[in-house]
Amino acid sequence: MDLKLQGKTALVSGSTAGIGFAIAQGLVQEGASVIITGRSEQRVSQAVEKIKHSNPEAKVSGIAADLAKKEGAEKVFQQVSSTDILVNNLGIYEPKPFSEITDEDWLDIFEANVLSGIRLSRQYFSKMLEQNWGRIIFISSESALNIPVEMIHYGMTKTAQLSVARGLAEMTVGTGITVNSVLAGPTRSEGVDGFIANMAKERGISSSEVETDFFQTLRPSSLIKRFATIEEVAAMVIYLSSPLAAATNGAALRVDGGLLKTVV
Repeated sequence: MDLKLQGKTALVSGSTAGIGFAIAQGLVQEGASVIITGRSEQRVSQAVEKIKHSNPEAKVSGIAADLAKKEGAEKVFQQVSSTDILVNNLGIYEPKPFSEITDEDWLDIFEANVLSGIRLSRQYFSKMLEQNWGRIIFISSESALNIPVEMIHYGMTKTAQLSVARGLAEMTVGTGITVNSVLAGPTRSEGVDGFIANMAKERGISSSEVETDFFQTLRPSSLIKRFATIEEVAAMVIYLSSPLAAATNGAALRVDGGLLKTVV
């Protein structure tokens, strides 16, 4: 299927690894010009080279900037005046008992997961309105609706993203712009791989046993009983970026492995 992304530009936050990298790579494969962002110059360069290695004709560049901070956003704004597609993927998480989550923890995770997307959207939304076309996508999580007791502050930020995305969508009436959220479920990203490996080592069992136990005890409502791949999540995002997805607006679409039981 031709997703008609040739000639489109895309900015993907937090895209040197994991879901963000898979999104960037998928958009490049569809012919879009993609800007990768990350905090480390080395990681950004490695991600750009990895995409170019598999696709020598790739139109991809990178900017090293900490988008969890205002200064990082300003650095990106100076180099990127407009974009057709904005994917707000940057996010952090940390399992922590509620009583131990400090004020600083709450503020840090809110700034990284919510304010980063607000700053980028505020900058580029008006430009999209001027050209009467654009896509803004927030990478949220099933944790937005199924708040994880082991990291309530993370769940809060994912719920907040849904509110921001829906509010922005209400401002697109009658235009060629859409704003949507993607609710990713447990996904086999770089961070999750590390978590599984550490758990396996601590408990003296295999990684596959850790994964099985995770879905039996912590996410028992999952229908696929496994971690999604980063490519499976990216596929939804790439479709939403397409002109073919023009009738999908203001939605929160699930790639959660059937974990959420509600039908709407």
